Amino acid sequence: MTDTNSQLRIDIVSDVMCPWCIIGYRQLAVALEASDVDHEIHWHPFELNPNMPPEGQDIGEHLAEKYGTTPEQSEANRAMMTARGKELGFEFNFADGFRMHNTFNTHQLLHWANEVGRKNDLKQALFAAHFTDGRNLSDDAELVEIAGEIGLDQVEAKAVLDDQRFANAVRQQQQFWMQQGINGVPAMVFDRQHLVTGAQGAEAYESILTQLKDIRV
Repeated sequence: MTDTNSQLRIDIVSDVMCPWCIIGYRQLAVALEASDVDHEIHWHPFELNPNMPPEGQDIGEHLAEKYGTTPEQSEANRAMMTARGKELGFEFNFADGFRMHNTFNTHQLLHWANEVGRKNDLKQALFAAHFTDGRNLSDDAELVEIAGEIGLDQVEAKAVLDDQRFANAVRQQQQFWMQQGINGVPAMVFDRQHLVTGAQGAEAYESILTQLKDIRV
């Protein structure tokens, strides 16, 4: 049984290319604040597009190619996500030319940031860099700059990306979560046993947290 005095562990499998990941996280944050649950969040890597080339791809072209999304559907979806983000204090800027990027190196940088206790900070900075500022997360120099902007050591960040020291560790983590049946994100696991997929909404997350409070004895 779970000790009621322990923190609630929340594992979040996500990719910084995933708009619903930041929406879901922001919804969860609202629910956590309302529920006043003592918790710890652990981020885990997932690549939506592991075969994405370094130059990335226009988002409209990408969605049409991968999902068969029409331009009208894509525009409507982006408008909906922008509205959801605004409600949660996050700004989406889907300007013309907005591109999707390969994120394997972002996950390696996040792995490194975890070792110095700054993974969540870097994760949020990367979400904003991509969706708000339209920065190229395929560009290692850009990633190093973003790390520096939140106070991380840029020299060490560059070394991490240059020597790919965490490549195997990231691939192993990705494989682990795929073996658990995770094939889409966001995927959140509460207390190592309750899986919730997709951005469910703050009220739904609050209900989940309330139920967990009742059963954690």
